[in-house]
Amino acid sequence: MAKIGNIDVGDFPLLLAPMEDVSDPPFRALCKEQGADVVYTEFISSEGLIRDAAKSIIKLDIYEKERPVGIQIFGANLESMLRSVEIVEATKPDIIDINFGCPVKKVVSKGAGAGILKDVDKMVSLTEAMVKHTNLPITVKTRLGWDHDHIRILEVAERLQDVGCKAISIHGRTRAQMYKGEADWHPIAEVKNNPRMHIPVFGNGDVDTPEKAMLMRDKFGLDGAMIGRASIGYPWFFREVKHFFETGEHLPPPTIQERVQVARRHLEMAIDWKGEKLGVFETRRHYTNYFKGIRNIKPYRMRMVTEDHAVDVFKVLDEVENEFASYDFANAT
Repeated sequence: MAKIGNIDVGDFPLLLAPMEDVSDPPFRALCKEQGADVVYTEFISSEGLIRDAAKSIIKLDIYEKERPVGIQIFGANLESMLRSVEIVEATKPDIIDINFGCPVKKVVSKGAGAGILKDVDKMVSLTEAMVKHTNLPITVKTRLGWDHDHIRILEVAERLQDVGCKAISIHGRTRAQMYKGEADWHPIAEVKNNPRMHIPVFGNGDVDTPEKAMLMRDKFGLDGAMIGRASIGYPWFFREVKHFFETGEHLPPPTIQERVQVARRHLEMAIDWKGEKLGVFETRRHYTNYFKGIRNIKPYRMRMVTEDHAVDVFKVLDEVENEFASYDFANAT
């Protein structure tokens, strides 16, 4: 049984990764319904929080039905990070996660995200100060290292644990790799197998089939899997992994009716949360995967991602449900 602080998260929990413009409350709710054990918010700028920037503040919205939920923050300035901990605490999440892994240039250039991998001492001291500043469990998401010649994740994980970090999620790539090449889980397994480590070690990167999740559990011995890109527009991934764990068999893919129903609910919740304009715009990125692999779907999908009004998107969804009602995924080629 893995525990983050005092929070039981189950045997080999599946965690929804914090993803910019993806891991918002509507999407987290859908993933939770489909079996995600822990969900994380989009990453939130500490500088944005202390400036009361609307884009950052709205990301603090969390709901009872999604617990346990972690709010992820990033930054490199100690004072700003400590102040943001106080702001985050007021929204009562279960976990505060620090992003030491984002490889994007605009974040890294400020010494935040994966940028801090160049200064491990600062990474550790920042974590220690945040642990001392809150009673909530502090967790960390990071990468193997800055580049192939500077992989220090064994040392980093030990030191973060020693200053009070309650769990660590490790993406199996360096910052230099960005999202290219294959994730390497062997260094993550080395962290887990270090006899000094006693906090949960979660793996992240390329977990895009139930078999890979099982490999991460059984061959690499990790404590859980953090799921990112495989879940975008496909919240069913969590239930498919759990079914595979229990039975060794694959669930049939969701039907057209299921896909349309979930896409419709996703859009409805997004509109309720952010209003029609942003709700319609921010749900677009999911439609490709909601209807992936369906022959002749392209003209409908093009309309889904170009219509500006909810009524028109709902109309397209209705058409898809009618037009493809008998679509046979099992025998589609």
